[in-house]
Amino acid sequence: MVAHLLRLKLTLLRNSLKRSTWALIGVILGGLYGLGMLGLLIVGLVFLGSADSTVIRNVLVIGGSVVVLGWIVVPMVSSGIDMTLDPARFVTFAVPMRQLIIGLALGAVIGIPGIVTLLASLAQVGTWIRFPAAAVAALICAVFAVLLCVVASRLATTAVISLTSSRRFKDVSSMVILVPLILVGPIIAGVATGFEQSPGFANELAAILGWTPLGVFWAVPADVADGAYLTAALRFVLGVGVLALLAWLWQLNLARALVTPAYNAVTRKGAGNLGFFGRFPATPTGAVAARALTYWARDPRYLGSIVIVPLVPLLMLFFAAQSGDYTLLNFVGPIIAFLLAWSISADISYDNTAFWLHLSTGVSGRADRAGRALAVAVISAPAVLVFTIAPLWISGSLEDLPMMLGLSIGVLLTGIGFSSVVSARYTYNVPLPGESPLKTPPGTGFSMFAVQMIGWLVLLVLVIPELGLAIAYLVTGNSAFGWLTLLVGCVLGTVLLLVGLKVGGQWYDRRAPEQLQAVSVNK
Repeated sequence: MVAHLLRLKLTLLRNSLKRSTWALIGVILGGLYGLGMLGLLIVGLVFLGSADSTVIRNVLVIGGSVVVLGWIVVPMVSSGIDMTLDPARFVTFAVPMRQLIIGLALGAVIGIPGIVTLLASLAQVGTWIRFPAAAVAALICAVFAVLLCVVASRLATTAVISLTSSRRFKDVSSMVILVPLILVGPIIAGVATGFEQSPGFANELAAILGWTPLGVFWAVPADVADGAYLTAALRFVLGVGVLALLAWLWQLNLARALVTPAYNAVTRKGAGNLGFFGRFPATPTGAVAARALTYWARDPRYLGSIVIVPLVPLLMLFFAAQSGDYTLLNFVGPIIAFLLAWSISADISYDNTAFWLHLSTGVSGRADRAGRALAVAVISAPAVLVFTIAPLWISGSLEDLPMMLGLSIGVLLTGIGFSSVVSARYTYNVPLPGESPLKTPPGTGFSMFAVQMIGWLVLLVLVIPELGLAIAYLVTGNSAFGWLTLLVGCVLGTVLLLVGLKVGGQWYDRRAPEQLQAVSVNK
């Protein structure tokens, strides 16, 4: 049965690659990238072996603890992980528990995260090659560390299976995980700065983590290298005991999950509350705008764009602090305008099969494009104004306000118009409704990258007039260029918005059935 489960995992992986040529190309490119990063990591671990044993201990224990923690946390907050052997799929099959656990554990290693973790863990043998006994201990502990990652990960996901089946939990967790991913640069820089300012902190942190389940296996080779064999034995026994305990708890939770599978409870809401539909006129454009705003308020794929907005100033502040030039913060408004305007470039793709509502009700292309543009304008206009004016007011540069407003308004209006064309003309597989916005469906990597990059370049060309006037203002300091930027941004942006809505509406009317067929394939 274990071999059958492993064959099932390999078959599912093979079939996913056969789904499309682009999926295979994406996997090959991703594999090459992963191999390159893994190669750099292995080389780094080998060169780390020339350092002092204390430094090696600190790096491996802290880094290994982060890896174990990542295996535990990421699957719980991301519904986009590989769940080809989801335990919920075995509810109707009488698979013996012991064989099921072994199969699920080994199946978790078959995949990019598992293989990379295993190879990187084994690479620490090269780090301890100067200490033969420590190298042997590293080889043994690497296997147990990977098993700990897998078992702890599966225990965590099984324990919260009732939560992860909840739509609300998925929505919130998808938003939560975006924050550290976006701020990963500042977080790493802050941690590195902390280590530099407090050299002893790394020693203390590694010493603490070495006695926790996160770092216990990573600390054993260091103890062997230092000759502390009794301490190494105690850590190893502790780690094996924790692994056995986690495996037992996983078995209990898995047995309960198979007997009482999670389900989505049906809730009833009082009648009369139409939400956004009660706040827009009863017209096709108003109905589309209300539906789109409902997505913006409830769909994590759209909410991600809103979550990013307050994080952009933090990122800009970080980069400004690194360069010492805080004038970069004044351009937060145009950047947010670009991000929000481009967020509707895959609107029809995000609709998926729900797009049939627009076709069955006979919504015209003009009404569809205008309604979606109105929805994003309701969200983006206040945000763009606030983040354009606030940095200038804080920095005392309000004399630049006309130029910045013109640039922000021009980018926003032009971007919405151009996105309306792109959305009606091009579709590609996107995360399905209810899925994590971080998920990349098979076969979309290259096509999505091409549409995004070409679209950004075209949008950049369309706002060249505003950019040129803004640059002229910054170079000459002539306020006339600033007011011209505002004028051109408003007038040209409005013209391009109307043109985009018209052209996008024409494409919509011409290709709506083909669009429905295209988005229906992704399900």
